[in-house]
Amino acid sequence: MRRVILITGGQRSGKSSYAEQLALSLSATPVYVATAHIWDEEFRHRVEMHQLRRGPQWTNIEEERYLSHHDLTGRVAVIDCITLWCTNFFFNPEDTTPDNQKDWHQTVDQALEALKKEFDRFTAHDATYIFVTNEIGSGGVSEHVVQRHFTDLQGWMNQYIARHADDVYLMVSGIAVKIK
Repeated sequence: MRRVILITGGQRSGKSSYAEQLALSLSATPVYVATAHIWDEEFRHRVEMHQLRRGPQWTNIEEERYLSHHDLTGRVAVIDCITLWCTNFFFNPEDTTPDNQKDWHQTVDQALEALKKEFDRFTAHDATYIFVTNEIGSGGVSEHVVQRHFTDLQGWMNQYIARHADDVYLMVSGIAVKIK
C-alpha cells in the first residue's frame, strides 16, 4: 500500500531525526535517499557522519535528481531533503547565463514541472515515502532575486507534496505537530 508522509519545519527543528525514527518504527531495514549534491569536503564529512549515525540497517541511496530511477516497492524510505532536491533542478551547472540575465520565472516554471513529474513517477509504486523538507517561506522576504524565486519554487513544491501526502507533520523545537 502506497503512503506518503511529509515532514516540514525550520532548520534544526528535528525533521530528519523524526523521519528516521518514524522509518525505523515501520521497518527494520529502511532506505535513506539523500538528494544532496556534495559541494565540498566539509559537506562530504557531514554526510559520512550522518551515514555512520544511522547504522548498517539502512540502505543508503544518493540521488540528486531522478528519484524514480530507484524502485522502492515494499520498502520504507526517507527522502532527505526536498529543499536540496529542488536546488538540483533549479540550478543547472551547465547553464552559464549570468544571474542578472536569466528569466527566473521560466526557470522556476521548468523546474517545478520537472519536479512534479519526477515526484509522481517516483511515488507511483507501493511503498512508504517519508519526505523531509524545509519551511523556508516562514522567514522574511529575501533582498536577492534568485533567493526569492527559489523560495517560490520550494513553497510550491512543498504544497504539491502536501496535497498528495496522507500525513503532514510540522516540526517545532523537536516536537512533531500533525497538521494533516
